[in-house]
Order: sequence, then structure tokens, then C-alpha cells
Amino acid sequence: MDAADSDIEDRPYYSVRRRRMLRVFVIIAVAAMVLPILANLVTVSAATASDACARAVAYAVPDATSSAARFQLFGQGGLGWQCYSVGGFTGTMFVVSLGLIPGEVSIPAGTNT
Repeated sequence: MDAADSDIEDRPYYSVRRRRMLRVFVIIAVAAMVLPILANLVTVSAATASDACARAVAYAVPDATSSAARFQLFGQGGLGWQCYSVGGFTGTMFVVSLGLIPGEVSIPAGTNT
């Protein structure tokens, strides 16, 4: 084996430019797969939090005019969705923490909400 054959074997199969373009393409492809999932997660979580908050406010603060569910990092209930009553006699008031992934709030049996 002479020096010319050794030089050919030591070179990378793809050029630096082609490897860089391939990396950019893979990053874009992965982002294109992950972003719709994250968008759906945020949309479903916001809708669930809003519905659960409306039920909790209707039970806990019946004179409130509306409810507001907000995602907060440092809210009264910690990290996650926080439920507030808006309007009425008390003004804006914290009602319940719905958690990081909101679900239904438990309302005692026999109440109409």
C-alpha cells in the first residue's frame, strides 16, 4: 500500500459542508415533528384548565362574573395552572391550583355547577 492509497482511506466519506447541511436538515426535521405536539399540548391544557377553573369558580365563588386560568411559574399554588375568580364582591381572587397538567377539579356531590 503506497501513500496515495493511505490518503484516500483517511479522508472522511462526506465533506464538511455536506455534513453540516445534513445536521441542519435533521434539526429542522426533528423540530417539525416536535413543535405540533407541543402546540397541541398547550392548546389542550389551556382548554382543560379553563373548563376546570370555570367549574371551581362556580362552586367556590358563586357571585364571580367570570374565571381566569393562567399558567404561572411562581404562582400561589406553585408551578402550573392557577385558577382565579374575576369580578363579583371579592374582585380577583385565587381559587385553586390546577397543577402542571390540569384535570377536572373535584366538586362535592350534590352541588349543581
